[in-house]
Amino acid sequence: MARLLLFNKPFGVLSQFTDKGSPTTRATLSDFIAVKGVYPAGRLDRDSEGLLLLTDDGRLQARIADPRFKLPKTYLVQVEGDPDDAALEPLRKGVRLNDGMTLPAEAARIAPPDLWERDPPIRVRKSVPDCWLSLTIREGRNRQVRRMTAAVGLPTLRLVRWRVGDWSLGGIAPGTFVEIST
Repeated sequence: MARLLLFNKPFGVLSQFTDKGSPTTRATLSDFIAVKGVYPAGRLDRDSEGLLLLTDDGRLQARIADPRFKLPKTYLVQVEGDPDDAALEPLRKGVRLNDGMTLPAEAARIAPPDLWERDPPIRVRKSVPDCWLSLTIREGRNRQVRRMTAAVGLPTLRLVRWRVGDWSLGGIAPGTFVEIST
């Protein structure tokens, strides 16, 4: 039976177990996870938070991470701006990025979610409104969600991956993980 860990990756943590060659010490998965033989299935940028899946099963890892399988990934995204439904329509149709068109995303404005405090907190500008979006994509290009929201004039302030396929972050505190059966 494959091992599958659901980890709530804090802001500032690399999605790898080592950081050899870096001139400064940066937090890695090894600071939080002492389980041998598991590896990240996909990646989550250092400045993003939330659900990171780790497994010891190569086929499961490929099914989760490989864009061919188009596993949906849902993000809670705090953006600068006050978009109406029409402003989100380009995200729903696909956005042209420098590496081509994205697939259509599910995009909706949501109430501010009940999340943990981020350390450090996001920058707040009193003269610029912000809001939260739920954004579900089915591909995983480098910094894709941030590039998509920027392309439609809604720069990302905070990005939390909430769900990958059927697996969700619900109830997992930052810096902790749960192991589930597959």
